[in-house]
Amino acid sequence: MIQSPCINICQIDPESGLCVGCLRSLDEIARWGGMSDKERQAIMDRLPERRAGLPRR
Repeated sequence: MIQSPCINICQIDPESGLCVGCLRSLDEIARWGGMSDKERQAIMDRLPERRAGLPRR
């Protein structure tokens, strides 16, 4: 099973709509428990690209 990328920093970036902690969208966070491992892995694979796109804080 793919573990959640959640790091308990739950704050949504208003520009990207992504959580600044785990880099998932609200929809992805809500659906995470019902996703297949393949779906979760696809999201995990995109996280580095998402991090690079968020403004530095």
